[in-house]
Amino acid sequence: MSLARQSSSSRSGLRELFGSHGPAAIVAAAIVALASAYGALALLAAGERGGALAIIVVIFWLSAWRLTAGLAALEPAGRSARAIVSVLVPSIFGLTLLFLWEFVVRGLEVPAILLPPPSAIGAKFAASTPTLWADFVQTYLKAVIAGYVLGCGSGFLVAILIDRSPFWKRGIMPVGNLVSALPVVGIAPVMVMWFGFDWPSKAAVVVVMTFFPMLVNTVAGLNASGQMERDLMRTYAAGHWTTLMKLRLPAAMPFVFNALKINSTLALIGAIVAEFFGTPIVGMGFRISVEIGRMNTDMVWAEIAVAALAGSVSYGLLSVVERVSTFWHPSNR
Repeated sequence: MSLARQSSSSRSGLRELFGSHGPAAIVAAAIVALASAYGALALLAAGERGGALAIIVVIFWLSAWRLTAGLAALEPAGRSARAIVSVLVPSIFGLTLLFLWEFVVRGLEVPAILLPPPSAIGAKFAASTPTLWADFVQTYLKAVIAGYVLGCGSGFLVAILIDRSPFWKRGIMPVGNLVSALPVVGIAPVMVMWFGFDWPSKAAVVVVMTFFPMLVNTVAGLNASGQMERDLMRTYAAGHWTTLMKLRLPAAMPFVFNALKINSTLALIGAIVAEFFGTPIVGMGFRISVEIGRMNTDMVWAEIAVAALAGSVSYGLLSVVERVSTFWHPSNR
């Protein structure tokens, strides 16, 4: 019995040591993570590539994991505190991945042509800001935004128009699924031939890629309202358009925002890939294809970072608008 008590007490002690999520444990994990990161960077600067570096990197990873897990387990009472925690957790996790990337690539002396460290990518980003901005304007602010607005807007309007026609719904939905399955590498050369080498051809690719996801999701959302709610609207003598505006469109908003968020990433991918098949001497896809041929992988990764930031920001903004617009939906309560 005494051995069982000792074993139980030892297990509880381990749980208290590794499972505590109090403020003291979180602060301690943060201090250890910062100290180990500084130590690893100092060893790399001194040319150390041995076991001491590996041990410090492992300590950094464990402490950073402990810090992230502790923050994720917090349940603050205030809304502002919850918002801060929701931002801190992915931010610290992303920084942890970047530091591990830096330590592993430099510690193992991986050739920069295969995988440059984040520090080299950041230096290239800072040195090439005018070029990156010009590529961003050409690809995102022109092609992506124009194609995204046209594709999502037309898909939404067509879904409302065909909603009253079972013939059109049954006829156009299989076509939509077929077009959604078409590879962008097959559509892009055709659009370049039709609309030229400048950004309108890339916007046309984005329209094709975003139209049918919006159409399919909107049609599904319009059918999401229950039969009981529709019967209630009929008892109020509500017509089709009144029912659409008061009941069916609000019920479809989560589906519409789901399509908007999906299309925000599809549009960027489609525009970048379309630039591989013909574009002026500017654009994110053009820069990636040219620089990878020159073996300038740091510039390629800098363009990838710009694309990732643009996609993440657009997705986050749409999520905020969705939360404000559909605050009544169970997923947001």
